[in-house]
Amino acid sequence: MTRPIIDPHFGIDLDRLTAFLSASDQVVCLTGAGCSLASGIPTYRTENGDWQGRNTINHQDFLEAFETRQRYWARSFMGWPLMSNAQPNPAHRALTELVTLGKIKTLITQNVDSLHEQAGLTDVQHLHGDLTEVTCLVCGASEPRIQLQTRLADLNTHLELDGEIKPDGDAEISPEVIQQFKIAHCLLCGGTLKPNVVFFGGRVNPALVQSIYHAIEQADALWVIGSSLKLFSGYRFCRHALAFGKPIALLNPGWTRADPIATLKIVQPAEIILPAVLDRLANLP
Repeated sequence: MTRPIIDPHFGIDLDRLTAFLSASDQVVCLTGAGCSLASGIPTYRTENGDWQGRNTINHQDFLEAFETRQRYWARSFMGWPLMSNAQPNPAHRALTELVTLGKIKTLITQNVDSLHEQAGLTDVQHLHGDLTEVTCLVCGASEPRIQLQTRLADLNTHLELDGEIKPDGDAEISPEVIQQFKIAHCLLCGGTLKPNVVFFGGRVNPALVQSIYHAIEQADALWVIGSSLKLFSGYRFCRHALAFGKPIALLNPGWTRADPIATLKIVQPAEIILPAVLDRLANLP
C-alpha cells in the first residue's frame, strides 16, 4: 500500500532532511500511525488532523462494564487478522538501518502493531503498549494475542462477523452481533483479560515518560514521523525538546500540532523519503 505520488519538492525536502540528520548524531525518534499506513493499517486521523469518526474504548469503561469489554473483543477479533498479517514497509526497514548506523539513539512509537520489531529492532519504547500480548487484570498472567484469537474463534463459531476495518485492529460491527459475542477469560484464574495497550483515559507509564524526557535532554534532536501529535501523549515530548533547546524535525504529509515550534517540517510519505535519506547518509564520506 505504498503511496506512489511524490511531491515535486521531493529533492529539496530530501536535501533538507539529510542535512538535518547529518548535523545530529544522537536523535530521539517518535513514530506514529503514518509510519504504518503503507503496511495497510489505517490511521486515526486525516492529514488535517481530524478524527475519522471511530468510537474509542475508554479505560475506565473497559474495567467496569462487561458490555464495553464485549464490544472491544468482538471488534478486535474481527480486526486482528489485518494486524497480525501486516508486514513492515520501507519506512520501518529504513529506520532499523538508521538505528544500526547510530543515527537514531532512541526509538519510541505510538503504534501498537510491533512492526518495528518485525523490521529487526530489539529496543523499541512502546508509548501506548503492544497488541501482541494480553494480560489478566486479576492474576497478572500474560497470553499471546494470537493464541487468544484461536480461543475467541472457538467460542464464537455461531457468529458470522463482518465489518469495516479500523485502526489498531478494530472493526465496525453491528450492535446486534456484538451482543451475541462470547469473550474469553484468563486460562489460569478466569479473570478479565485486557490487551497490553493504553486505552483513551488510561495512563502512559510515568517511568517511561521520564525516561523519554531524559533521552531528549541527552539527544541532539527530536524527530517525529507520521504523527499529527494531536494528543498530548506525544506532543509533550516536542514541548520538552523545545524547553531544552533541541531542534525538532517533523515528517508528516499533513498538519501536526507541533508545526509552529518545529525547526524543520517535511511533507512527504515516510515510506518513500526514508529509504532515500538512508541511502544518502550511508554514503556520506
